[in-house]
Amino acid sequence: MNWAYGEHERELLQAHAHVWNHIFNFINSMSLKCAIQLGIPDIINKHGKPMTLDELITALPIHPTKTQCIYRLMRILLHSGFLSLKAIDGEEAYVLTKASQLLVEDNPLSVKPFLLAMLDPILTKPWHHLSTWFQNDYPTPFAIAHGMTCWDYAGREPKLNGFFNEAMASDSRLVASVVIHKCKDVFEGLNTLVDVGGGTGTMARTIAKEFPQIECTVFDLTQAVADLKGDGNLKYVGGDMFEAIPPADALLLKWILHDWNDEECVKILKKCKEAITSNGKVGKVIIIDMIRENKKGDDESSETQLFFDMLMMVFLNGKERDEKEWTELFQKAGFSDYKINPILGLRSLIEIYP
Repeated sequence: MNWAYGEHERELLQAHAHVWNHIFNFINSMSLKCAIQLGIPDIINKHGKPMTLDELITALPIHPTKTQCIYRLMRILLHSGFLSLKAIDGEEAYVLTKASQLLVEDNPLSVKPFLLAMLDPILTKPWHHLSTWFQNDYPTPFAIAHGMTCWDYAGREPKLNGFFNEAMASDSRLVASVVIHKCKDVFEGLNTLVDVGGGTGTMARTIAKEFPQIECTVFDLTQAVADLKGDGNLKYVGGDMFEAIPPADALLLKWILHDWNDEECVKILKKCKEAITSNGKVGKVIIIDMIRENKKGDDESSETQLFFDMLMMVFLNGKERDEKEWTELFQKAGFSDYKINPILGLRSLIEIYP
């Protein structure tokens, strides 16, 4: 029997494997979700040293009939870079990687809430309606799946609103850590700052603590901030950014504008301009968002930006924008200049001026 393959056959098999890998990409994320729900990163972290498979199985909250399957879950976590192996006394033991350290519960920069939110059935169900959305006039696949917009659903469903706030807060802790240490000059000379759409106030609270001379205001929908209490130089104000935004030296919009279409973004930015030019003052708007096809990004980061662009299309009416698209929004809203600082990996800090 002749097992020799020609170039065509090899390319065909490679293409076949490529298709399979994309078909089963969800297995990586669902395996990771399982590991988080079982507490694997936390267990290894609390162990304080490399952990053998037997030690891990003993510590895991699993049924005895499933102990023989844990190594298979661990194998895919190793493959996807969330664990690595280290030899201890001639036996292999698991250690956390930089990625899995970001999924440990007590890590102040943990992205665990974001992972659990994005992989919750509420947010995975809309993806099954993407092709239907393309063939009809529904606003979003999310609306097809749940019968209402994402914002309306969050307002009625405490679970979605809760894990969304936790996800955004976890992200804000990471972003705030970088911004505070690398972009202190952005906040120099400011007396007042409004965090527009600031949610529970994680970002503003960090800024208020680091810069006690700045009066920080978290501005969000009234129902979102009604039960939140400020202190010191931090306060909460309810309202609608499409109607009016409290005046300030600077406005912060972190991961806000990518939620909205171009027309809506221009409306928001015009309200921002009014807020920073009231009383004869001229302030600035600080935007933390993605600039798609960022030249400083690597292939993996570019792919993540494409993922987020699809995410905005499926859940909301927004999108990720390249620099040209951002510039057009700024100009249409009446801004004359901007400055980009690509310090946040996938995202950039953009300052815009009237």
